Amino acid sequence: MQPFRYHVLACDQHKPEGVPCCNGRNAAAVLDALRKELGARGLLDEVQVTVTGSIGLCERGPNWVVYPDGVWYSGVTLADVPEIVHDHFQRGRPVERLMNHDVAAVKREITEQRGKMMAAFRARDEAGVVPDELTDMIRGFQASRVVLSAIELDMFSAVAENGDNATAAATAARLGTDPRSTEVLLNALVALSLLTKRDGKYANAPLARRYLVRGERDDARDALKHSLSLWNTWSTLSERVKTGHVAAFRDMGNRGESWTVPFIAAMHRNAAMRAPLVVRTVGAAGVGRVLDVGGGSGAFSIAFAQANPTLQAEVLDLATVTPIAAKHVAEAGLSDRVHVRVGDLRKDALGEGYDLVLLSAICHMLGPDENQDLLRRAHAALSPGGRIAIQDHVMNEEGTLPRAGAMFAVNMLVGTPDGCSFRESQYQAWLVAAGFRDVRHVPLPGPNDIMLATKG
Repeated sequence: MQPFRYHVLACDQHKPEGVPCCNGRNAAAVLDALRKELGARGLLDEVQVTVTGSIGLCERGPNWVVYPDGVWYSGVTLADVPEIVHDHFQRGRPVERLMNHDVAAVKREITEQRGKMMAAFRARDEAGVVPDELTDMIRGFQASRVVLSAIELDMFSAVAENGDNATAAATAARLGTDPRSTEVLLNALVALSLLTKRDGKYANAPLARRYLVRGERDDARDALKHSLSLWNTWSTLSERVKTGHVAAFRDMGNRGESWTVPFIAAMHRNAAMRAPLVVRTVGAAGVGRVLDVGGGSGAFSIAFAQANPTLQAEVLDLATVTPIAAKHVAEAGLSDRVHVRVGDLRKDALGEGYDLVLLSAICHMLGPDENQDLLRRAHAALSPGGRIAIQDHVMNEEGTLPRAGAMFAVNMLVGTPDGCSFRESQYQAWLVAAGFRDVRHVPLPGPNDIMLATKG
C-alpha cells in the first residue's frame, strides 16, 4: 500500500543536553521548513512527513529516510530543504551529496550508536541515577517560572519596543528592572527558544512575537497571566493534603480584577475554540432560549446565537464578570439576542422557560451536594422536553483518566473547598435524581466531554 507518492521519516529525537541528537542539530526548524516548502509547492497531498525517534546516525543529523526510494539523508540543513523538495519530490532525482550510499557503513554506525546508548543506560541504572523523565517532571517548574516572570514583567513587549537596540541594559531601562537580573532572565528565555540573541542584542522568536507581545493580533498575555494565580494556589498543595482545608480561600466574587480579568481571558480563549464543536454536538436547531449558567465571557452563547438566527441566549454570572461578557457580546454584534444577567449559580433561581441549559466548566468548581442542587434548579428552569448540556472533564470510574482531568482535580483541590473532576457515574446519578431522562455521555476531542439529558 502506498497512499502517498513519498513518505519522509524525519528524526526529531530529544536527548539530554550535550548528547548528539537530531533535535540538538536544528531538526525542528528543518522539519518546519520542509512542511512550509511542501505547502508552497502544493505537495502536501503527495508527500507524507512522519516525525520519528532516533534513526541511529545521531552525530550526523538531522536525518531523514524517504520511502519508497529507501533514500537516507543526513546532515540536512535549512538551505538544503528547497533543493530536496524540488529535485527529489518534484523531479524524482534524490540529492546525491546528502545521501548515505554505503549500506554496510550505515548499519555499522547505527549498531555502534545503539551499543553506546545501551551501555550508557546500563551504567546509569546500576549507579541509581534518577531517570531523565523523572528529573524533568520534578524540575518542570523552572521553565514555567522563567516564562511567567517574563510575562508578568512584560519583557517580550519591551524587547519588541527596543527594536534593534534590545540589549539587556536597554530592556532593563525600559522595564525599570535590575540590569544584571534582567540579563540572566533574558538569557534563560533564549535557552528556552522564546528569544534569540546575537551580538548582545535580543529579539523575540516567532512564538513569543505572536502570543506574548502587547498589541499583537494573538496577544495572549492576559489569558496566560491566569497561571500566575495558579502558581500561588498550587504552592499550597502539600498543606491542603495534610489539613484538608483550602489555604486562604476567597469566593469568586471577591477575588478582584487582578484575578478575574486573566481568569476570564483564559476561559474565553478556550471557550471560543471549543464553542463551535459544542454547538455542533448539542445542536442549535429548534432551540429558542438558552441559559448559559456561569457563562463567563459569553463565548458559548455567542456561538449558539451565531448558529441559529432566531435563538435568544442569556449569560448568568457574577457582577464582576458580566461586564466582560457584555463587551464580547457587543463586539460580536449580538447584544439584541445575547443578554447578560447578574446572578449566583450556587443559590439563585435560574428562571424558567428555557429550551437548553448549558453548564460549561461549572460542575468541577462545586461539591457533589452543590451540583445536585444546581441540577435540580436547572431542571426547574427548563420547559418540558428541554435539555441540559454539561461540558466538563468526565472521568473514568478510577478517577485517573483522562490525564488532564486528573491533573485538573488537583487544581480544584487547591483552589476550591469541594470541587473536583467527577466521574460519569456521578453525573448520571445527579441528573437522574434531578428528574432528567435519556442521560448520555458524548465524548469530544480534547480534555472535556459532554453529558446530555432531557427534562423528564
